[in-house]
Amino acid sequence: MQQVSLHRGPLAILEQADLTIHQGWKVGLIGANGAGKSTLFSMILGQLQPDGGDFQLPSQLRIAHMAQEVDASERRAVDYVLDGDELLRQVQHQLTVAEAADDAHRIAELHAKLEDLHGYSAESRARQLLAGLGFSEADGDKPVRAFSGGWRIRLNLARALMCPSDLLLLDEPTNHLDLDATIWLEQWLRQYPGTLLLISHDRDFLDSVVGHVAHLHQRKLELYKGNYTAFELLRAERLAQQQAQFQKQQQRVAEIESFVRRFRAKASKAKQAQSRLKELERMERIAPAHIDSPFRFTFQSSDKVSNPLLTFEKADCGYTDKAILRELNINLAPGARIGLLGPNGAGKSTLIKSLVGDQPLLAGVRHDGEHLRVGYFAQHQLEALDLEASPALHLQRLAPKASDQEIRTYLGAFGFHGDDALEPVKRFSGGEKARVALALIAWQKPNLLLLDEPTNHLDLEVRHALTLALQGFEGALILVSHDRNLLRNTVDEFWLVANGTVEPFNGDLNDYQSWLLEQRRNERKAEQPAETERENRSLSAAERKEQKRQQAAQRAKLRPLKQAVEKLEAQLEQVQNALAEVEQSLAEPSIYDDSNKLKLKDLLAEQAKYSKQVDSIEADWLEQLEALEELEAQLAEEG
Repeated sequence: MQQVSLHRGPLAILEQADLTIHQGWKVGLIGANGAGKSTLFSMILGQLQPDGGDFQLPSQLRIAHMAQEVDASERRAVDYVLDGDELLRQVQHQLTVAEAADDAHRIAELHAKLEDLHGYSAESRARQLLAGLGFSEADGDKPVRAFSGGWRIRLNLARALMCPSDLLLLDEPTNHLDLDATIWLEQWLRQYPGTLLLISHDRDFLDSVVGHVAHLHQRKLELYKGNYTAFELLRAERLAQQQAQFQKQQQRVAEIESFVRRFRAKASKAKQAQSRLKELERMERIAPAHIDSPFRFTFQSSDKVSNPLLTFEKADCGYTDKAILRELNINLAPGARIGLLGPNGAGKSTLIKSLVGDQPLLAGVRHDGEHLRVGYFAQHQLEALDLEASPALHLQRLAPKASDQEIRTYLGAFGFHGDDALEPVKRFSGGEKARVALALIAWQKPNLLLLDEPTNHLDLEVRHALTLALQGFEGALILVSHDRNLLRNTVDEFWLVANGTVEPFNGDLNDYQSWLLEQRRNERKAEQPAETERENRSLSAAERKEQKRQQAAQRAKLRPLKQAVEKLEAQLEQVQNALAEVEQSLAEPSIYDDSNKLKLKDLLAEQAKYSKQVDSIEADWLEQLEALEELEAQLAEEG
């Protein structure tokens, strides 16, 4: 793009903007909500034409993109995903026609084309995509209309990933994903060989995937080398040079330093504490990058507090026909800060709804503290807003005695300035509605915050403001989120929701990722004997003998990859144990005394070395594991 100008109606999106993206780059496109990121995608897709300047794409470029909507249909989910590979579908259709005409030459020619397109393993690959995004094996055979809106968006994502492409455009792909699916997508995109242009407001996701950041700001595009954190640091340096902002920057840094000291003094779990401290120290460095943010809100806690706030005794949580979680004993104390982890469908949202009281307990006893005040955020809270009412009217209904000026000032902290505070909610985007819902919760001063995916639709600046607000919240917090940056910076401990129960999880988010990969590997191992047993029931003795011969040959092909995977797993465990020992030492308060400066320096160097080794081994392990899965799928197709 050279000197490109782009308008949408009267709104200027770009004015004489320049941007060059090279083949194979992975670029994060960031900017405030409404800046025009999705409009820029429309121009790349040819749906809009620039109003001026020179915009060029290579000829014959294969572009895949993720649609934001999908119509209900009777088509099987796996077929809908396969439709993403249009060339494959064309060849399959041509083959059907050739077979009907009994054209042997054409049939042979089309089978060769299918082989070139890896058509024989296509359904297996489509089902792997669905599994990675949280769908069960049975879901692949369900009609598209059977899925809710969020799950249909996941189908669109799988369809985009199924499409062979040179350029992949993804607009907020993690919005409807849980943490497990987000981690899987992150790994998939790191292996993607083409050029990626990614709109996302998930900083950890951006940090892990992209190598460049394109910042759309004031109708210009500015390219930064590095991930999102590198972008923040560079921008912080530039803004720090603006003397008018210096005092505000220093005040914010001092606030974060104070929070770091308070946290370090009470940190109890070594590994989580060290992970948290690293995040807080990073926030100190990038604070100036957000000093011009229009969002600066807080969550005030109720003056009255009960201890405990809420207890469950031998509680069963679930629905009338099914208990999801059994015999839970929970004692929520004031100030508890808990992040919920667990596979999709394990019961995280069920637990939140049960704690709120929206979902009655199936068994057991619930005790509410005398002064319990719950603030609850979930996506359906947005749907419960009065679409005809303004943010100001919503607050006036909560607090009839509050003055107009008090309400206006309060809403300004959430980004609703001037007439925006008086606009009907129906005109708002998803992110703006989420800000209204958060404003209503904060106004009521809860002493227990229950947040179920609060960052969906929020842009990076609002997410940053939410992180700061939750850091300052003195009440209890339970958080479900796929935004790892938010989890790392706001919770002190994790609970693992899995296998029908809730237990403390003593590791950090990297340990959870390893736990998740181990779970998936065990599930695959468990599925294989059952499939073999079903096949054996229908085979004759001679067929079983031949099958055993083929299986032996397959095992011989798989053995080198399996051995490589096992060797890397052993190495990973060894290095992770060494890293855990270092982080245990770093969690000791005495290590930060002046007398231990040299020891602290050595420990930090070891931590950096082991962390780098973990990343390298994990990357190799994922590459070998993917190769193993592809070979297993190929052998299964041949069998």
